[in-house]
Amino acid sequence: MENVHIGSVRNLEERFREAGLVDIQDMDPRIGVELKYATTDNFTGCNLYGELKKAFLVPEIAEALVLAQQQLENEGNGCRLLIYDAARPVSIQRYMYAQVAGTPKARYVADPEVGGYHNYGVAVDLTLVGPDGQPLDMGCPFDCFDPISHVGHEEEWIAAGRMCRQAFVNRQRLGMLMNRVKLDQNPDEWWHFQRYSLAEVRKRFRLLDF
Repeated sequence: MENVHIGSVRNLEERFREAGLVDIQDMDPRIGVELKYATTDNFTGCNLYGELKKAFLVPEIAEALVLAQQQLENEGNGCRLLIYDAARPVSIQRYMYAQVAGTPKARYVADPEVGGYHNYGVAVDLTLVGPDGQPLDMGCPFDCFDPISHVGHEEEWIAAGRMCRQAFVNRQRLGMLMNRVKLDQNPDEWWHFQRYSLAEVRKRFRLLDF
């Protein structure tokens, strides 16, 4: 499918770095990166990032993930973090929002005119992978714009036969791990974590308006 990413990968990387963001794997190479928006395996069905392979974040969020990865390492079970998305330019946010505007799915994509956490580099979409390198079952995939992706109603999905209990356990484990490093979970998306209120983010961080 045709790429719709804005600008070159090199320019994206340069702009992220100019904005003060860091490459998470420069901080900790144990953390895996598989940018879903650099593939067609996302809700748009398009590659939005081209050949970009690096996940960029503001330093304090990157440091929190390094701490979380270290906690996983200390558990000794071979699990590690896998990042699906991190900092996201506003130009790409506009394209994404246009795909869902006026539909029930719009609740899952921040309005670019307001700006979302990803557009400041303070949000991360991620999961846990096991010692075999495969993502753990979380009950539904990343970018599943359906109530089953919401946090807090897992018992209902288990009772309905749509989710196994191990998936619920895996979600709880991810949520508790992120909570310990002071990252808050988006209740609509089991994979999305952030820090601070949006009002504080706007005061403290630079909008990635490119």
